[in-house]
Amino acid sequence: MIEFDSASAIAGGSATGSHLLHIEGYSHIQFLTEDKPIDSQPFDVGGRTWRIRCHPGGIHTLDFHQVVFFILLDDSIPEPAFAQVNLFLLDRAGNEMPASQIPFMRKYSFAGDGFGTFFMRQIVESPECLVNDSFRIRVEISVSTRVRTETRRTMSAAAAVAVPAAPLDLQRHLGDLFVAGEGADVTFLVAGETFRAHRCILAARSPVFKAELFEAMRQKSNDAAAEVCVRVYDVEPQVFNALLHFVYTDSLPPSEIMTDEPDVVTVQRLLEAADRYDMPRLKLVCEEKMCGCLLDTRTAATTLVLAHQHRCNRLKNACMEFLRCPQVLQAVMATDGFELIITSYPTLLKELISQVITAP
Repeated sequence: MIEFDSASAIAGGSATGSHLLHIEGYSHIQFLTEDKPIDSQPFDVGGRTWRIRCHPGGIHTLDFHQVVFFILLDDSIPEPAFAQVNLFLLDRAGNEMPASQIPFMRKYSFAGDGFGTFFMRQIVESPECLVNDSFRIRVEISVSTRVRTETRRTMSAAAAVAVPAAPLDLQRHLGDLFVAGEGADVTFLVAGETFRAHRCILAARSPVFKAELFEAMRQKSNDAAAEVCVRVYDVEPQVFNALLHFVYTDSLPPSEIMTDEPDVVTVQRLLEAADRYDMPRLKLVCEEKMCGCLLDTRTAATTLVLAHQHRCNRLKNACMEFLRCPQVLQAVMATDGFELIITSYPTLLKELISQVITAP
């Protein structure tokens, strides 16, 4: 993580400052949660020292759809500091995305005091913001150097109001909506089975769904309420159901095939569907499962081809590492998957040979 471009100024009874973070190697840190935060270098605004703490994987398991940030006071001070914070996610051109704001003056009293905010993971991981496996955050802090009496009263009143934490049940509510199908306005026909869904939710989660569904709606009629029927080819019903479940809940369905040891073919097909509908997080989930427990001599060759076809570098590296063992490679060479590599992917075969030759 590289920090640069810190600046501050004092005007009108307040000190303002900004700090620009450049967070690199996102693919290596995106699963880090509460127990493994990433801290910025300290910086000064208003005579106080501050630090930014990032939880790329959220605070809790159910928060994985959020990239969480905390603005922390880094030093103890004789008097409280009152500060307002804005965070801006920058796109590749350096333009500010909508701010994530701590909307009113907060009281910072001791080292470690801080208040959190977040950006949705799908925005951070969008092509506009995630460039070369890195993204940038600009933080603005305004520290009051002259707090009026009425401001102090406002702060005391705000502190006296106990606001309960927001329940983490959005995924459950959307999952219930998917199961019930209430208000659904699109029907998918998949190998003789029918799935109903809500095109606005699909469009928000997948640019491919967005293009397909709204184009189909324009072709059918100008009625925004008209239901759309779409035929889906080359995807099995079981896989398409898992894809839709992930769209609504950001998790895999609690079925037998999606347990800790799922069926490798189903996960392979789900990864293909995730790539087809441009859902990078689902691709990562499938990669993680295949890297963790689904590599064996029967499936290693087909998994390597799949990773090569769909640009899954982490899975591809895991397959290469698995095949560097001579005994494993010899067993894999007897499979139909390895024959496919020989006949259809000569470049991949050369890469594999190179890896085996350089193996210790």
